[in-house]
Amino acid sequence: MLKILAAGSLRRVWAPLMAQFQAETGMTSETQFGPAGLLRQRIEAGETCDFFASASANHPAALISAGLALGSIPFASNCLCLSVARRITSGSDDWLSLLSNPELRLATSTPGSDPSGDYAWQLFDNLERYQPGLGESLKNRALCLVGGANSPAVPPGEMAASWLIRSGQTEMFLGYASYASNLRQHADIFVYDIPEEMNVVAHYVSAICTEMGMALGAFLRTPIAMDILRENGFGVGLSPGSDC
Repeated sequence: MLKILAAGSLRRVWAPLMAQFQAETGMTSETQFGPAGLLRQRIEAGETCDFFASASANHPAALISAGLALGSIPFASNCLCLSVARRITSGSDDWLSLLSNPELRLATSTPGSDPSGDYAWQLFDNLERYQPGLGESLKNRALCLVGGANSPAVPPGEMAASWLIRSGQTEMFLGYASYASNLRQHADIFVYDIPEEMNVVAHYVSAICTEMGMALGAFLRTPIAMDILRENGFGVGLSPGSDC
C-alpha cells in the first residue's frame, strides 16, 4: 500500500484522483492530510511515506536537500480568494475596500506551517508595493486561526472559510480559490476573486520519497488526472493566469 502525506487543501480532490489511480494501476493507498509545513516536519523527524503532496515547492525542495526524497514533480496550481460574511457587504464594496477596512477581522492560515498562510503574506507584500502601509497593516491585523501546530482542527466536512465566519471568529478569510465554487453555494458567504495582477500563484509540488511513489507522481501529470484537478478548482500549470 502506498503511504501518502498530502496538503489539506487537496482533501476534496484526492478521493477521485486516488480512485482513478487505483483503477489504472491496481495500487492501493492511504493518505493523511495536514498543513504541508507540518507534514514536512514529520518526515524530517523520521516518519516514513512514499509520496508527499505539498502546496508549496519549498517543502519538497527541503526534503531533497536533506536526502529524504528522490525528486519532485509539479502537478497543480492555485491562487487566492477572499471569502466574506455576506451581511457585512454592500454594493459599493470590492475585495480591496474590505481588506482595507480596519474594523473587519481578517483570518488566514498560519505562515510557516501552512503554505496558504505563506501565500497570504506574499499577497500582503504585493499590496504593500501597490499601496504603501496597507500590506504591513494587514500582517499586523491578520488572525492566523488555522494550519498551525496548535490551531484547532477544522471540523470534518467543513471548509475553513465558512466555518470561521459562521462561528463568529472572523468576518473575512483569505484562502485558496479552489474552494470558491463550493463556498459560493452558501447564501451567507460572498466570495471575491482577486485580480491576477495582485494575486499569488500557489505551486503544488510532490516529493517522491520512495520508488513506489514514482507511479503516483507520473499519474498526476496525465490528462485524466489534470481534468480531475481542473474540475475541482485547481490549475494544472505553474504560471499566473486563468488556470491558476
